[in-house]
Amino acid sequence: MPTSARTYGQFCGLARALEIVGERWSLLVVRDLMLGPKRFDDLQHTLPRIPVSILTSRLNELEEAGVVRRRVLSQLDAGVVYELTEYGTELDHIVLDLGLWGSRSLTYPKPDEVFTLDTAIISLYTTFQEEAAAGVHVNYELHHPGDMIVHAMVDDGALKASAGALPAADLVIEPQGPAVLDLLNGSLTAQDAISSGKVRVQGDPAHLDLFTRLFRIPPAPERPTGLVAR
Repeated sequence: MPTSARTYGQFCGLARALEIVGERWSLLVVRDLMLGPKRFDDLQHTLPRIPVSILTSRLNELEEAGVVRRRVLSQLDAGVVYELTEYGTELDHIVLDLGLWGSRSLTYPKPDEVFTLDTAIISLYTTFQEEAAAGVHVNYELHHPGDMIVHAMVDDGALKASAGALPAADLVIEPQGPAVLDLLNGSLTAQDAISSGKVRVQGDPAHLDLFTRLFRIPPAPERPTGLVAR
């Protein structure tokens, strides 16, 4: 456990987990390293609002806890990258599940909220419905504001998502505004998205309906009102 972390004084696995990754920014560092090793400057780019001192502290704490390690690149432009250890990669599904849980409370992005390329890729893994993808083979190219392009390749229940265009995509999706979020949470159907012009597609429109089944944010339970009697 990092010596600088606050402790809860409880002999509990959850308490220990929070002591390791519960500090502000820690899980976002883990999230961005899930996509592969990154230099310090790369993490500053994907986490534009984190102070340098805090990023340094979080990386040191995660390294001390055995979640992150440093590695020297062997290329000519040798430098140090940070990557998840085997112990750290065990957080992958935990981070995705927590991200999906939080997505159920998302509203439209505020003007000062940052949406990065890494976030766009992670959101595909977060919302991917593995059961719905059994036996499915389809490729998507998804455009986001700011000229961000990501792609998703679905192969019999498995997903591979990455940055960039995909020439062999079965469907290119070009949403207008927050239409992707509306598609994912079910407030906008594929048919209405196309007919209203909120989403432009290149390819078979039926693949957009399939997209809404493969990538989905389940609705959150209704909030109780008043007193709850048992």
